[in-house]
Amino acid sequence: MAEQSTARRSRFTPLRAAQLYDAVLDLLREVGYEALSMEAVATRARFSKATLYRDWGGKPELVAAAMKYRRPVQIDTIDTGSLRGDLYALAAHSDNEELAQSAAVQLGVGHAIYTNPELRRTLREVMLAPILDDIHAILRRGVDRGEVAPDNPALDLIPPMLASLVIARPLISETPMAQGDVRRYMEALAFPALGI
Repeated sequence: MAEQSTARRSRFTPLRAAQLYDAVLDLLREVGYEALSMEAVATRARFSKATLYRDWGGKPELVAAAMKYRRPVQIDTIDTGSLRGDLYALAAHSDNEELAQSAAVQLGVGHAIYTNPELRRTLREVMLAPILDDIHAILRRGVDRGEVAPDNPALDLIPPMLASLVIARPLISETPMAQGDVRRYMEALAFPALGI
């Protein structure tokens, strides 16, 4: 079923897909998940509602696909030759505006994540798991290069910590996460814990 849905979506040009996903994310920032409707997305993106339901199944899948589409980085674009450099490159890949927009989207889905198990599961599988896998891959390269001991307990703790920084920031601060903030967290917490 997933393969069939992916095949159907491939008929949309990258531009049309980007327009759709941008419309979803704009609406999330404007009205939040609960008030976002498939009808509003269809109107804003100029898609038929039937197409959205046929190709994405429902609101949780469409929101997760939009959030995944705008993922800030892919692991295969980062390999500086050092763990410190790779983690800095990961932080630098999204500018401050992108981080602020990501925070606004997180706030838009915040409450729904707790009340909608389907959305929570979908976001975890489609968006969060790949990001955690990417950070784990960067850390494994550091272990392979001998920069971090393979039994360092921080190896399992750093990925969720880094991912949660952007997610939790809107709840604990009035200002959105910026690149400098991510670097400070890495320098004060991640690097010492990893022994680099």
